[in-house]
Amino acid sequence: MTDDNLAREQEEEKVRRVLILAGGGDAPGLNAVLHAFVKTATDLDLQVYGSEDGFAGLIEDPGSVVRLTPSKVRGILPKGGSVLGCSDHADPFAYQVTDSDGAERTVDVSERVKAKLDELEIDILVLVGGGRTMDIGMRFAKLGVPVVGIPKAIANDLAATDLTFGLDSAVSTATDAIDALHSTDEAHERVMILEVMGHDAGWIALMSGIAGGADVILIPEILYDLDRVVGKIATRSSAARRFSVIVVGEGSKPLGGTVSRINEAHESASQRHDGPAFQLARLLEGRIDHEIRVTVLGHLQRAGSPSSFDRILGTRFGVYAAELCYHDNTGQVVALRGQEVLSVPLEAAVANLKRVPPDGELVGVARALGIELGQE
Repeated sequence: MTDDNLAREQEEEKVRRVLILAGGGDAPGLNAVLHAFVKTATDLDLQVYGSEDGFAGLIEDPGSVVRLTPSKVRGILPKGGSVLGCSDHADPFAYQVTDSDGAERTVDVSERVKAKLDELEIDILVLVGGGRTMDIGMRFAKLGVPVVGIPKAIANDLAATDLTFGLDSAVSTATDAIDALHSTDEAHERVMILEVMGHDAGWIALMSGIAGGADVILIPEILYDLDRVVGKIATRSSAARRFSVIVVGEGSKPLGGTVSRINEAHESASQRHDGPAFQLARLLEGRIDHEIRVTVLGHLQRAGSPSSFDRILGTRFGVYAAELCYHDNTGQVVALRGQEVLSVPLEAAVANLKRVPPDGELVGVARALGIELGQE
């Protein structure tokens, strides 16, 4: 072997490959993450690949894994959605398949994914996602796959980080909706109920409700007493303010009741009156002398161009994750702690669900403003 060939072979051996994918739903700022990660990793002499539609790109046959270069991510920073796609159904450890007789079952295809990563000579798997995705990352790490995580959740419910990208955009969208509902609500003297996302964490509901001047905010962390909601509406009516705006987090429920959820497995379900906002409307019927209207904001909270804050936070996360890969610092999740971006062990991302503290400062602010939260 000539010296030139040896030098070339040694240089090729230094090239490391990383693969990035997005699990769960999309979030404003996801493209900012991809943009920053690809550009930074490439500058660090890493080869970047992407699995389209989350783990589906590694599971399905034929799969869909693409090479990502700076030219491929040019211009995506202000875009909503995900240019790489994402999936909240393709769980490698519980992948749904349909048998020839039409019966559905779940199978563990994690070894297939691991074999695909080996075939592609991937050195590090980079996962952008929420708690479920990070849990999948933990399980792959136990199988010997080096993993780096980037937290993504508009619900802001990951304990690993103070804030997740997408929250700011979702809160802004919800606040705009509250502003719009105020005008039509006042004109018709109605009770307007706005349902926002968040799963079992009430950050979007609480923050947008405060920002939009809601009269009642109901969050999953505080079971609500219907009598208090009725009393708040009556108090406003007696003061010649014959309208009220109520913000309901999707995991909210009354005292002694159960959470009413829309079945997300079927798109048509979004047209049914199954969510907690409609549940509250039914409970209020006959107890207040107002027309009641319900607005379910739904996936508008995930849509559209991300706010500048989410673009910056997503960019910071993407850069830091690329640097973790460069330094082979795996088993880590990028996080924002205070004003600093750093990394924490992967276990921290799935240790606890980060919910609104009922005795926390934000709840105290809402109470000080006279906003009804359903309990003392």
